[in-house]
Amino acid sequence: MHSARRPKGAQTLVAVGTLVAAGLLAAGARDISSEAGYAGIGPNFVPWVVAIALGICGLWLLWESLTGGFRQMDEDEPPPVLSGGDGRPYWPGFAAVSAGILLNAALITTIGFILSCTLSFVLATRGYRASQGHPDLRPLTLLKDALVGIAIAAPVYWLFTKLLAINLPGLTATGWI
Repeated sequence: MHSARRPKGAQTLVAVGTLVAAGLLAAGARDISSEAGYAGIGPNFVPWVVAIALGICGLWLLWESLTGGFRQMDEDEPPPVLSGGDGRPYWPGFAAVSAGILLNAALITTIGFILSCTLSFVLATRGYRASQGHPDLRPLTLLKDALVGIAIAAPVYWLFTKLLAINLPGLTATGWI
């Protein structure tokens, strides 16, 4: 059931956290040079866009939480992702997703952008699937996840390195992997 016109503490906390993250991004963007490059925009353009978009989302979340909560949430709706199906946190799934993010950061300069992002994708899909009751660890499924991860990471890498001339860590000096 909906509780009309009553702020939700956890929902307001999410909104405030989103606004804090937007403020931190904006503070970081302020310290980046705004000198325009060859494309006519400076390196601080994207951080400012992200900070502003996150700030708008935070304000919207705050408005939602203070005017009755997130209106579409019902008590009988399924539990959130990474909850294990019973509403409680599913810590093994959280650990798999967290490990993927941390390993990506730790290995990106060693094994390159494409492989580190692929590893992160595979671990994240493991965690999300396991939290939903589908801990499929068959080699074919892992291979399929790795191929999808490569299919996502490789074009991003090529876009940045070849089209935008932004150096990302690669496995070889060719700029293709």
